[in-house]
Amino acid sequence: CVVSFRRIIEKGPAQFLSETAAVFLWLEVCLVGCDITDGNTEHLKREHSLMKPYQGVGSSPSSQWDFWGSTLVTSSYVRLTPDERSKQGSIWNTVPCHLKDWEMHVQFKVHGSGKKNLHGDGIAIWYTKDRLHPGPVFGNQDQFLGLALFLDTFRNDLHGMDRSFPYISAMVNNGSVSYDHGKDGRSSELGGCSAEIRNREHDTYLAIRYSKGRLTVMVDVDDKNEWKECIDIGGVRLPTGYFFGASAATGDLSDNHDIISMKLYQLMVEHTPEEENLDWTKIEPSVSLLKSPKDNIDDPTGNFRGTPLTGWKVFLLLLCALLGIVVCAVVGAVVFQKRQERNKRFY
Repeated sequence: CVVSFRRIIEKGPAQFLSETAAVFLWLEVCLVGCDITDGNTEHLKREHSLMKPYQGVGSSPSSQWDFWGSTLVTSSYVRLTPDERSKQGSIWNTVPCHLKDWEMHVQFKVHGSGKKNLHGDGIAIWYTKDRLHPGPVFGNQDQFLGLALFLDTFRNDLHGMDRSFPYISAMVNNGSVSYDHGKDGRSSELGGCSAEIRNREHDTYLAIRYSKGRLTVMVDVDDKNEWKECIDIGGVRLPTGYFFGASAATGDLSDNHDIISMKLYQLMVEHTPEEENLDWTKIEPSVSLLKSPKDNIDDPTGNFRGTPLTGWKVFLLLLCALLGIVVCAVVGAVVFQKRQERNKRFY
């Protein structure tokens, strides 16, 4: 609806400000609702999803998921490693993903008999060019091409006491960077958060969203049925045609690392003609930051100081600016109206 500025002013400044605030509140609610999908409003891509009873998992030519190592597929879960020492396992989608914008929901469970600080090592969620390449990074190869999310349950860096474990972190690699286990990957970390994911009596979830060059990671591990932001960073470039997978590893310490489901949703996002004509398979995985990932070593928080403003920060800045303009306009209109009335008395 379009209402003339004069008609709104005639209602009085107080009512005008009240109605303006109500409009902004409504917009805020809409923005929150569009943040992370609940899995009902977007499109589930079954060829990239792993769900009970895990049909299509195996080594046959028609299988959409293949597994390796200590991985055990049951009717209730996919166990990447048992609670035993020196185990590695992984499961990988055999179908390359050609979606430009997507969101992955992972239900997982990490549990075992080890007491506090006597368990390890964790789970990794992958979107990479290569699959089924065993290695030292949570059961997968080092110097990979693509995106990795690490759910690290064991602290290796005894000097990094500023963060608690388990710790979730993200890494984008163009194949030239090695994951530093001794520093818990801090030198190549894009961002992260601590999360109590081990030995929980309820379901635990992770959501990974990639859209319009922005990577957002949310967790739901407190049995509150709500997402909590863990990572939000812009300037991320990921190609299409890569593979989704999950892996886990144990060392001298161990845990059961289970994947219950991995559900991929297509996000319906409009792109510019230039973006549509771009060959997304030729994009090199990268992140545009104001500082290098290696500078993260000197940052005690483990996060990038130079990352772009998040959507919430931009929204709040715009909201403050618009409210400031509205207040100035109202005051100006009231002053102008009073001057007009005063001038009329002189005639």
